[in-house]
Order: sequence, then structure tokens, then C-alpha cells
Amino acid sequence: MPEITINLAVGRTDEQKTAVMRDISDAMVKHLGVKAEDVVIQINEAPLANKMKGGKTFVERKAEQAK
Repeated sequence: MPEITINLAVGRTDEQKTAVMRDISDAMVKHLGVKAEDVVIQINEAPLANKMKGGKTFVERKAEQAK
């Protein structure tokens, strides 16, 4: 049973998350030959203040992009 975990900064819509999980599930079925009902996908979302890239939190990065 394939199990996939996706880590994201918070901010995507439920529709976006569902679409990406469907696409990943379809890829697992197509390329690994597993049944869709055997694919488990979980999305973990982190608040923007709890995620950092390049020495800046995602809150800081978002503020800079808004300028």
C-alpha cells in the first residue's frame, strides 16, 4: 500500500488539494500498477510563520512579495 505525505505551507484551497491528491493517486495507479483504493495520501499544512526558506519565514517572504 503506497502512502504519500505532502508538506505544504497553508493557503491552498480544498479544491486544489483534492486535485493534486487525485493526480498523484492516478500516477501511482498508472506507474506502479496498484489499485486506487490502496493509495493513501495525506497533506500536512504548516502555518506560514512555522515554515522558513532562505532564512525568512513564509510570512516575511509573502510580505516582501506584496511590495
